[in-house]
Amino acid sequence: MPGANLTRVEAQERFDAIQMPIHYDVALDLGKGGRDFTSRTKIEFDAKAGSASFLDLIANSVESVVLNGTDLDVSKVFADSRIELANLLEHNTVEVVANCQYSNTGEGLHRSVDPSDGNVYLYTQFEVPDARRVYAVFDQPDLKAVFDFTVDAPESWIVTSNMPIKSETALEGRETEAGTLENGAVEGMKHWVFESTPKMSSYLTAICAGPYAQWHTTYDNEDGRVVPMAMYCRQALKDAFAKDVDYLFDITKKGFAFYAKTWGVPYPYAKYDQIYVPEY
Repeated sequence: MPGANLTRVEAQERFDAIQMPIHYDVALDLGKGGRDFTSRTKIEFDAKAGSASFLDLIANSVESVVLNGTDLDVSKVFADSRIELANLLEHNTVEVVANCQYSNTGEGLHRSVDPSDGNVYLYTQFEVPDARRVYAVFDQPDLKAVFDFTVDAPESWIVTSNMPIKSETALEGRETEAGTLENGAVEGMKHWVFESTPKMSSYLTAICAGPYAQWHTTYDNEDGRVVPMAMYCRQALKDAFAKDVDYLFDITKKGFAFYAKTWGVPYPYAKYDQIYVPEY
């Protein structure tokens, strides 16, 4: 289901109706099998009282939509990749639970299985209208928001996002469901919580997960901060990648220094990850 594309007129109408600040809580469950994952989204936003708008979402199914405490009839409000929101208040909260589908096309949450060892790797690509394939969202760049992500995933994986990890805990009694891992493997699950993002467009949010090999260092930023840096690649490339990782860190740091000197803007974010993903 490709979903209806947003027109310029619709984007302007929605921008006029929906008022910032906007805040998202997005919870993803990546232990449900190899086809679908569960997406839970809570959005707090302001709007012109009495106005109507819509969320973007491409999903195999929507379990529930709750707007300002009222359960909406999913069959009536969800169609053509949109969730209709009517009779908005000045201050609003909408909660959506959906089953979304992994892609193999680089849209939304891409799932790749390495044929050399059976490892599963996930990564997102949202530019520009594909955050809606992973969570319910006002998916247009000018409706910037703060995002809080949590992820449940196999315990052997790393999970990384735009912001540093706030906490990482085992999910007692929870195991991966059939198909999450290859070759019938089953393992325990963990819960990752990430720090809040700065205000940003939805297409810039990101999640990567899987048994990536990893390397870490830091950068002495021009604003006095020490910025954590990381490199990731799939396990099958670990030995070859290790030969180049020092060079890659070095050239990246030189890039930071060049832009800070040229434009007078130090690297602005809390951390930096460089992830070499398959099938990109």
